[in-house]
Amino acid sequence: MKILILGAGKMGSFFADVLSFDHEVAILDTDPQKLRFTYNTVRMSNPEEVRDFAPEMVINAVTLKYTLDAFHNILPYISEACILSDIASVKTGLDAFYRDSKHPFVSSHPMFGPTFASLGDLSSENAIIIKESSHLGKVFFRDLYSKLKLNICEYSFDEHDKTIAYSLSIPFASTLVFASVMKHQEAPGTTFKKHMNIARGLLSEDDFLLTEILFNPYTPAQLMQIREKLKELLGIIEAKDSEKMKAFLTQVRKNIE
Repeated sequence: MKILILGAGKMGSFFADVLSFDHEVAILDTDPQKLRFTYNTVRMSNPEEVRDFAPEMVINAVTLKYTLDAFHNILPYISEACILSDIASVKTGLDAFYRDSKHPFVSSHPMFGPTFASLGDLSSENAIIIKESSHLGKVFFRDLYSKLKLNICEYSFDEHDKTIAYSLSIPFASTLVFASVMKHQEAPGTTFKKHMNIARGLLSEDDFLLTEILFNPYTPAQLMQIREKLKELLGIIEAKDSEKMKAFLTQVRKNIE
């Protein structure tokens, strides 16, 4: 298959590496500097070059802020049969875009940002494929993610964003709160250093990505749960109530079993 990847960032480059030995791959990025180290791919920096390549599938891997703009830039240069796809971590606006585009599409979310995951072994990582996607698109990404040994789930657009509000917004918010009150430690403990590494990794991500995930309409309800549990824990600590602390810890252990 002839596959065009939009964006030569971390994920775009990863998909180019994974796909280029089994497919004819091109990668488009408006910054030619980002294309210097791409291997075994056709390099493009102008959307008009897409016409001659004639892709059968487009994988949009640009920064979330520019996902829709990147699609609109290449639509005039692709056939009606070309499958559109995205790997966005927030699907806001994509459902409507795909309906209006009239192209077959597949939307998925590889849940393994290159910041934390070991890209050489993804067997403990997950991926989501959106149920509303076209059959051929789902078959392609199910096969790809299976080869990467990912655990695959299917959710609707709405179910996806609810899941992301829980699985990303809670750890993101917790990490941001930790980092916002931390002070320099001369002799940090192991747990502190682990939290610090997570915070540094999180804050290396694009600000717009973090903002969009936290602005997910399902996030506030999840954060309210954190607020209630912090209030409960603070009350136990202030009262030095050993029995309630034991019960609290017991419940937490049950939650993570």
